[in-house]
Amino acid sequence: MQSVIVLGAKGRFGRAAVAAFKAAGWRVTETARQWDTPTALQISLDLADDAALTQAVMGQDVIVNALNPPYPAWSVEVPRITDAVIAAAKTSGATVMIPGNVYNYGTVLPDVLRESTPWVADHRKAAIRIRMEQAYRDSGVRTIVLRGGDFIEAAKTGNWFDSQIAQKAWSGKVMYPGPRDVTHAWAWLPDMARAMVALADARKDFDTFEEFGFPGYTLTGAELIQCIEVAVGKPVRVSNMPWFVVRSVGLFSPLMREVAEMRYLWNAAHGIDGTKFHAAVPDFKATPVQEAISAALKPYEPVQSAAKETLRSA
Repeated sequence: MQSVIVLGAKGRFGRAAVAAFKAAGWRVTETARQWDTPTALQISLDLADDAALTQAVMGQDVIVNALNPPYPAWSVEVPRITDAVIAAAKTSGATVMIPGNVYNYGTVLPDVLRESTPWVADHRKAAIRIRMEQAYRDSGVRTIVLRGGDFIEAAKTGNWFDSQIAQKAWSGKVMYPGPRDVTHAWAWLPDMARAMVALADARKDFDTFEEFGFPGYTLTGAELIQCIEVAVGKPVRVSNMPWFVVRSVGLFSPLMREVAEMRYLWNAAHGIDGTKFHAAVPDFKATPVQEAISAALKPYEPVQSAAKETLRSA
């Protein structure tokens, strides 16, 4: 049985990775800062303790680095975590796998993002991510980066889709952050986690450092809104995101200041090419977009609507 340790198992990608690797029959060890009632394969781990991290990853085939500190802490925490994971991977010989994003490409995006698209460090978060991935590339540690768009998932985790766009969809209201005729890259999180498992299974076929684009869904705002309307069964009223409010709050809130810097992703049309990924794992089947959007909206369905549906089907 192959083994994987997921660092940051309570986070968005971490939870999805745990579920996907378990479903594929891997032995999964989960780490988090603290567990209330840990199982034998759940480890409380302080990433500042390099010795404890190294001990935790010994004997593992794969390390999934799903750690994602809050934006304001990136400049300090991301390099520290990177150094610790690289050191542990060198000692253990494990392959490191990282969920990547599109920040590396800078603020002037081509319509289609490929592995060959140049990295451009023209904003702070792009520079941090580029330095992080370059550190893995230079380290000699076997590393796989799976690069996806904004997450969509069937849980309320504060991502763009659930916190800003769709949380009031069942009430007939949607807020969209950008022009509705501009394409945006999305990743159904369970699919992206399954894709990581598929790449982990094929890892011996890859070079020491590999990056793969996860194609997910490339949707205009209008197409996404149409999927939401189908899911909730009625038209929705769409409002624009009040970016001026976000910028104003950002004068006092470091987190909102970081969020405001991401506006460019909603104004620049972009999607992720999946040619290399599909060549590596040709049997991978993605979830249909409407199925994913409908599942993502389930947590917001009013209780009374669910109850009525139960009575109708009884």
